[in-house]
Amino acid sequence: MKKAIVTLAAASVLTIGLSGCVISVDGDGFEGHHASWEDREYKNRKIIADLNLDMTTEQVRGRLGTPDFNELVQREDDVYQVLFYRTHRTSGDGKTTKDECTPVVMRNGLLIGWGETAYQRI
Repeated sequence: MKKAIVTLAAASVLTIGLSGCVISVDGDGFEGHHASWEDREYKNRKIIADLNLDMTTEQVRGRLGTPDFNELVQREDDVYQVLFYRTHRTSGDGKTTKDECTPVVMRNGLLIGWGETAYQRI
């Protein structure tokens, strides 16, 4: 009986000590949903640097996920979509703003460029 009580007490302490301690790491070594803003920015910069022109919107979103901001405009016969992904920090207010994002520019569903220069050209 004494052995069962000690085992139960040890299991309770172990359970209490580990409650709330969940670590999730994806294939790139970045924590999942609770990743820090620094990790998220680094990961986005790394992925954007490896993008190729003429990738489809689905391919870009497949690599980068849901954008922080999204704009869509039609000009003449072309449809432009701009996906904004957080890549740097400008203020420590805890909110993501467009000036902390890199624009990824799509024309008619294909990647035509990224960065401020590509965004200003449309």
